[in-house]
Order: sequence, then C-alpha cells, then structure tokens
Amino acid sequence: MATDNIFSGLKVVDLSSFIAGPGAAVILSDFGADVIKVEPPRGDPWRHGHKTPIQPQSDEAYQWHLANRNKRSIALDLKSPGAGQVLRELVVWADVLIVNTPHVARKRLGLEYEDVAQWNGGLIYADLTGFGEKGPDANLPGFDITSYWARSGLLSLTHDAGAPPTWPVSGSGDNATAVGLYSAIVTALYRRERTGKGSYVTTSLLAEGVWSASVSIQAALAGAKFPPMHDRKHPTNASMNVYRAADGTWFVLIVTPDKLAAVVGAIGRPDLLTDPRFSDPKQLASNMPQLTVIFDEVFGAMKMAHWHSVFAGLDVTFGEVRGPQEVISDPQLAANGIVVPLDGAGGKLTSTISSPIQVHGVAKVPARRAPDLGEHTEEVLSELGFERSVIDSLRTSGAIPGELGRAA
Repeated sequence: MATDNIFSGLKVVDLSSFIAGPGAAVILSDFGADVIKVEPPRGDPWRHGHKTPIQPQSDEAYQWHLANRNKRSIALDLKSPGAGQVLRELVVWADVLIVNTPHVARKRLGLEYEDVAQWNGGLIYADLTGFGEKGPDANLPGFDITSYWARSGLLSLTHDAGAPPTWPVSGSGDNATAVGLYSAIVTALYRRERTGKGSYVTTSLLAEGVWSASVSIQAALAGAKFPPMHDRKHPTNASMNVYRAADGTWFVLIVTPDKLAAVVGAIGRPDLLTDPRFSDPKQLASNMPQLTVIFDEVFGAMKMAHWHSVFAGLDVTFGEVRGPQEVISDPQLAANGIVVPLDGAGGKLTSTISSPIQVHGVAKVPARRAPDLGEHTEEVLSELGFERSVIDSLRTSGAIPGELGRAA
C-alpha cells in the first residue's frame, strides 16, 4: 500500500471542543494533516469525559484520545489581550480553522469569519453549531442528545410503541456530524483548488440529525401517513422483527418475500407456507402476532451460532445485537481497519477506532495518543516565528499558561 498521505502539508487549527468539531479534525489528521488543538488554560472539558457519571468509567482518558489523537496542543487564553497576536499568526498559518464557540462569544473574541478571513484569503472556516446560524434558537446551547437526536425527530422514532423516548448513545450524533463537517471542509478545499478562494462552511447537529432522519422527515413533507410505532410482539411484518436465540442473543431479522420459503424450510417449519392463518395475505396481516409467537418459540430453541449458520447459508439479512464488549472482539473490525493500534496512550488503552473513510492505495497515519494540555505550546509558537522573549511575555501576561502537568 502506498504511504503518501492525502493531506500531508495541510494545516488545521482546531479551536473546537467536545466531540463533533474535534472529530472532523481527527479525520483530517488520519490522512496526514498537521492539526493544532487550541485549548483554554484549563483544557477542553472533554479531557475529563471518562469521569462523567453517565459515561463508562475508566482511569484511561479513552474519549479524549478518540477525539484528539494525532494532534498537537497549545494552551491559549483567548480572553487575554496578548492572545490576539497568537490567534492571528495561527490563522495566517492555517488552511482550515474549525470553530464551535457560540456566536455570541465569538463576536466578543473577534472569532467570527469576517474577523479572521481578512488575515488569510484562502482560509477554510468551518463553523459548527447546535441549531444552525440563524433562526429563533440559533444561540441555544446544544449537545448531540438535544440537537441531533431530540430536535431532529430521531428520538421520537427510535423506541417501541408504548415506551417513552430513551437516552441515545452519547457521542453518536457528534461523530455522525463530524463526518458531515469533514465533508464540508473537503468540498471547500476542492473549491479552493479550482478557484484559489477560501470558504465559510457550516453544518449543525440539528441539520445532521434531520439528514439522518430524512426518510421520515421527507415523508412528513409529503403528507405521508405514518404506520404505527414498531411493536415487537405486534409487528407489521413478523419477517422483519427482533428475536432472541436460546443463549440470550437478540438479533434483527429481515426476510424478503423471495427468501421466505427457504427460511421457513431451514427452520423446520415449512407448514407455515400452507397454514391458512399465514398463506392468505389478508389473514396474514391480522395474524402477525401469532406468527411472531411461533418464530419466538423456534428461534428460542437454538443458540445464535446455529442461526448465524442458517441465515448466512441462505444469504438472508440479519444482524446480531452486540454490546460494546462483544463488538471489540468482532474479527471484522481488525480485518477492515476499523480498530487500529494506538501508540503512546499508556495503561490499558492500546487501540482506538479509526475514522470510517478508506481510500484504497493510501495508508492512514498511524494513530498516536492525544496531546497533553499545552504540550506543544512553545514548539508551535516557535514555528510561528515568536521569539523566546515574546513567548516569555505571553506567559507573564497570562495569554499562555505557565508550566503544565500531564493531563489526567
């Protein structure tokens, strides 16, 4: 495989925090971009996400490494008067600037596009918000759970009939949005290749959530009549349902009409094809609960390994419902470069999840640990042309912090 990195030489300043913005920068770094993470003196709060009560608890800052691997970190107090000269030099240096600071705060800090684009006409300014730049709720704070999941309609659609909306997987909407923001950045870079001009690109957690729910949202736009919420015991189609094997493994089964005869034969119930409750389409529609009971009994009699063999042999679409501890042992992950080694993190954290984009013939940069807070401050400032005396004065003024210890 070739080792040339697509974004070798691309310079990115990541001013964003938490997950989605930093995630877009990670994808760029996977393909060779030089990413400088700019953090406040106390650091991005996501450094401590592994200690947040609703998250899986660990001594390892696993979330931090996932969202910030391959980056360099500088600590900078943007509220300090001396920070302006550092910010300007960073923008002049950069090809891409990623920002998710609320727009009200951006105006105070001089971080709006109009403020920084005058320093670098070729800059790609990537803006991420919770609810979009305009509208009555543009300035509301938003996380993926509120903006991507709840506001978009997704959360109303992802539970069974009679059950309340549940708490979605933390970060799932953020990481989907990261891919969207990355796509906007790459689109703008292509435009710059053609025109030489920079761009202001944007997306939001809400826009990405609506896009993910777009089949249903488009149906609403068309005035479509929605079916009842899914009910596992009273499904619209028992051949497209969730069942449990004898070992307790749940699986999603999708049997298309052309596969139905083969499936009922393979599970030992060819009689279902001639059973008057199911052979007549009108009777079948009203007897789906009864068919579900039969399938429950059949599938509950054998372990998942048996059903995996049966379904795979018939080329039937199915999916085993696995927990995180099972997912990491799935051989498909290593075979397809989904989980890769992580260098330097220490402790038990020796692997990480690669970004979901592969370009054949191009190797990604080997994943290395996320930086400590301000680890590269002096290195980066020196590269930007700041003399030692200026760096010292920036430290004295509080624009950059003093000695920093290793992040927890």
